[in-house]
Amino acid sequence: MENKYGIVGVAHVGLPTNDLQKTVEFYKSLGFEVIMQSYNEKAGEKVAFLQIKNYCIETFENGQAAMSDGAYQHVALDVEDIESMYQKICNEKYTIITDGIEELPFWENGVKFFMIKGPNEERIEFCQKL
Repeated sequence: MENKYGIVGVAHVGLPTNDLQKTVEFYKSLGFEVIMQSYNEKAGEKVAFLQIKNYCIETFENGQAAMSDGAYQHVALDVEDIESMYQKICNEKYTIITDGIEELPFWENGVKFFMIKGPNEERIEFCQKL
């Protein structure tokens, strides 16, 4: 199958929480390692990325966690070229739910991303670490 969008893998899944420290401690007890912690000023959220092998969770404290099945908010896909991916998505019939390509000061040099809505109202993030 052709990889026409240049997706190179799953970057992370996004898990909202009402208690970041409790969530971090829970996943650490399962063997996850905290690979980054930050504060998202735009959203007013504390954020932590936890990883075990090639599986990464982004958990963010927003006070609006579902606390039920279906608690994950989004899945993020790594892409090689975020600008090219954005143009391809704009040319298709996808619903973009962010204000274009956004940038956050996560990781060493930041990250650029945008999100679309899936057929079940799920959020799909495309991201490129800078």
